[in-house]
Amino acid sequence: MEEIARVYAKSLFEVAKEKGTLDAVREQLGQFSDALSGDPQLSTFFFSPYFSTQEKKDGLHKAVTDADPTVVNILELLVENHRMPAIHRLHKEFDRLWDDENKLLPVQITSAIELDDDVVKRLGEQVGQQTGRKVQLTATVDPDVLGGIILRVGNQILDASIRNRLDQLRRSVAKA
Repeated sequence: MEEIARVYAKSLFEVAKEKGTLDAVREQLGQFSDALSGDPQLSTFFFSPYFSTQEKKDGLHKAVTDADPTVVNILELLVENHRMPAIHRLHKEFDRLWDDENKLLPVQITSAIELDDDVVKRLGEQVGQQTGRKVQLTATVDPDVLGGIILRVGNQILDASIRNRLDQLRRSVAKA
């Protein structure tokens, strides 16, 4: 399923990029995916083998109005090929491609206490300078961190928390 979603997302991305509708396609694809996530009856309808392809297409045209033709085409293709369950992964992969295209990098800072806005901003700027990308910054508070910070940059994690240091010390003592 993962590979299928990647193939569909890449194809959709290339077509939308060629037509200059990346942002609109991203938004509409997200809206449809969110609607399926938020409505169990709707997801059952589109994912169930009990409804025919034509019934699903008719339902799709009633549910999706004024959408970009590229979005309608990909959704129809998913219905025709019985691949609608891949929609959420397709959306996630399309977002990843969109982030890469726009040189966006998600950065999450987790700390034991709320950090000053200036500190968060400076950390984001430093990551942006080192990576050459625009940073999408989020800061969260987790008392379990105890102290220090955990910095998640894309898929990489820098754990400079006191909790991590205590765990490392505990493992070292256990080995000795």
